[in-house]
Amino acid sequence: MQVKNENQSVLAREIKIVPAWAWGLALIPFIAAQWFFNIGVARNPHAPPTWARPVLGLLLGIVGGAYLLLIGYVNRDSKRRGMSPVLWTLVALLIPNAMGILLYFVLRQPLRRACPQCGNAVQVEFNFCPRCSCRLSPSCPQCHRLVGVDDVYCPYCGTSLRNQAAPVSSAPTKLPG
Repeated sequence: MQVKNENQSVLAREIKIVPAWAWGLALIPFIAAQWFFNIGVARNPHAPPTWARPVLGLLLGIVGGAYLLLIGYVNRDSKRRGMSPVLWTLVALLIPNAMGILLYFVLRQPLRRACPQCGNAVQVEFNFCPRCSCRLSPSCPQCHRLVGVDDVYCPYCGTSLRNQAAPVSSAPTKLPG
């Protein structure tokens, strides 16, 4: 049986978020840096040495392309997290030195998950769906705080959890009647 590396699959999913227009835009600074250092600067008498021109072109091109790819990622990821993509794209573009991108990663909302009963997008920390009141995670019947699946007693108020039903983990089933 083949074991799938979960870290690679998460990274692959995150890379797929970057839109095609960002990949296209990322080629522009890369090609421009190659042209500038290998053709444009070569005519200057005070140009860097011949061996340094391709290195500088690659370095500047990769940094410029990565910056534009991060702008595209912020645009798509903010929409996925229920935030304003226009606002966060502008913040990422207009705040210099990539501080807008760092600000986005610090302040972004957590990912949402779908309610198994109605499909509504809910926040991860919700115990119940606000649309259909489906139970999303185990919680104490007394204090309504999140508890572990294997907990026998609530760690916050000490209420017994033995006769508590398990949360919905898959598609709900209809009961007869």
